[in-house]
Amino acid sequence: MKILAKIAFKTIVSSALLAASTGLFAQQGVSEREVSIGQFAAITGPAAQLGLRMQAGIKAQFDAVNKAGGINGRQIKLVTRDDGYEPEKSAQAVKALINEDKVFALIGSVGTPTTLAALPVINEEKIPLIGPFTGAQGLREPFSRQLFHVRASYFDETDRIVQHLTTLGVKKIAVMYQNDAYGKAGLEGVTRALTKRQMKAVAASTVERNSVDVTKSIDEILKTSPEAIVQISAYKSSAAFIKQARKQGFGGQFFNVSFVGTKALADELGDAGQGVVISQVVPFPFQGSSVVVREYQQRMTESGQKEFDFSSLEGFLAAKVLTEGLKRAGRSLTREGLVLALESLKDFNMGGFTINYSAKSHEGSNFSDLTIIGRDGKFIH
Repeated sequence: MKILAKIAFKTIVSSALLAASTGLFAQQGVSEREVSIGQFAAITGPAAQLGLRMQAGIKAQFDAVNKAGGINGRQIKLVTRDDGYEPEKSAQAVKALINEDKVFALIGSVGTPTTLAALPVINEEKIPLIGPFTGAQGLREPFSRQLFHVRASYFDETDRIVQHLTTLGVKKIAVMYQNDAYGKAGLEGVTRALTKRQMKAVAASTVERNSVDVTKSIDEILKTSPEAIVQISAYKSSAAFIKQARKQGFGGQFFNVSFVGTKALADELGDAGQGVVISQVVPFPFQGSSVVVREYQQRMTESGQKEFDFSSLEGFLAAKVLTEGLKRAGRSLTREGLVLALESLKDFNMGGFTINYSAKSHEGSNFSDLTIIGRDGKFIH
């Protein structure tokens, strides 16, 4: 009986090892030759360019990695679900990515309200999300072990804007913000930055998400005669506000945070864009002044993308962070292993853009900069 028991035990162990080696017990989204990564973002609707450009940058990096043989012998597959920049759709999109598409991890979500709506599912499923396209504090505090930020926060961006304005002697600052979690996060950032300098906004007015009805907001803000207006909204509503305000004779300055989508905003504004300032959380993508930007330009070109912009560069950087995490996680890939691998990225310099993670902080970067739209939609750095 003992001999039979030993034989049976050896058979079970051998079967388990065989199953593991053939991928039967593999982590969801991982096979012998492929790892599936999911993205939920606006691919259609008024904010579509944000999702499409993030997707383009992510794909450029994944294409390059796959062409070079993949990560630890696996090709990377990107699966994107469209949420239209609507919170109720984003939670559904994440559930579909996990339950139907069987993805291993997530990357490049677009928006504060959408990512916040999906966060309970992300935390419950313990699925890592790398590089959400949002700087909201509500996605940084309280700390989520699943979220790995690649960009600076809206607090960093708005402080940079207010610092610049006050250095120029501007005192009457108004805020036009989107009436959702994103807009309120940006408003809080501006308020904090002004309070730190013993100042208050002269006016603050809202516009609805995915709307270009800005008449009420313009009326409320312009009657206070501000010298500068900080906008915390998406590109279509921001452009509509700027155009109408200029028609009404407003000659002050406009400032936007990076989420607006710099290239998309410039395209929407046309000739009305000259002089508009946008804060940035990634390097200037149009000049190859750093190693990572030159690599980005090369990968985009190889991927069939003819235009460079800040949003696709952010997607590219997020994809580089993820691929480095996958590499460090090794061949026996698990979600927990990826989290630990990403947390090992301390002073990870991609060639002009550095990421810092640890077990207690997934902030990534606090890099911020300012860009001005010049003549013919060109950007001045």
